[in-house]
Amino acid sequence: MAIVRRSTVQQAASDLGITQTGVTQRIRTLEGRLEATLFTRSRRGMRLTTEGEALLRYCQAALQLEGEVLAKIQKTGTMAEIQVRMTGPSSIMRSRVIPVVVKLLREFPELVYNFDLDDGEKGAHKLKAGESDLAVIPRDEVVPEMDSKLLQPERYILVGPAKWKKIPLPEIINEKHIVDFDSHDKMTLSYLREHGLREMAHPIRHLANNTDALTAMVMMGVGYSVLDEQFAAPYIRQGHLADLNPGCFYENSLALVWYPRPQMPRYFAEIIKAVK
Repeated sequence: MAIVRRSTVQQAASDLGITQTGVTQRIRTLEGRLEATLFTRSRRGMRLTTEGEALLRYCQAALQLEGEVLAKIQKTGTMAEIQVRMTGPSSIMRSRVIPVVVKLLREFPELVYNFDLDDGEKGAHKLKAGESDLAVIPRDEVVPEMDSKLLQPERYILVGPAKWKKIPLPEIINEKHIVDFDSHDKMTLSYLREHGLREMAHPIRHLANNTDALTAMVMMGVGYSVLDEQFAAPYIRQGHLADLNPGCFYENSLALVWYPRPQMPRYFAEIIKAVK
């Protein structure tokens, strides 16, 4: 874990207070016992193999379980901290994940959350690499080795600045630009295709890889986009945005995923239960 955290044997050795040779020998001994290669060397430092990633997830789960046990038996003094890392699209994290899991702090005050709002759809990779404990990802990215829970789908609506509310929709699609996260973002195009508007769309798109920045650009009249209905609701109520195609939406199927644990801590089960 020290090597993963620091990326090099030299820095890991410094943290652990042992020699580089000592770190290398321990890794070789561990690899021999497991009959697996845990790291490969690269210009960026030590990189985990697939087997190394699996061992890292095991170590992290063991530390969390240890923290839960210590929290239960330490009746006085400082309670042991239990780190929980969750990643997912910013709109879902802000509207449907963070509000419900934060409430669990009343029952589990030892939890320390690390929320990673990632609109780059890297949740599955971060979970695999041991960078996250739970991730919200598209349903079609769930693989057999993951445990998962199907969530209520996102409902995306087409939004533009409030001042465009009275402009005919075909005119907007024909003349205005789309605002998307990046060149790989197909959500707005999927919406347009589902509602027979794709062929009208202007080919040039503005890009902003942050939900708040994207929303601000739309409010300023730079272009139109799609936003999660729950995320967009307050902006529409406040008169900053308009639903350009009322009653129409595009559903995006999502899942909450994690890797199986030999023994699932109760707080972990409660987090999974809370996210809908």
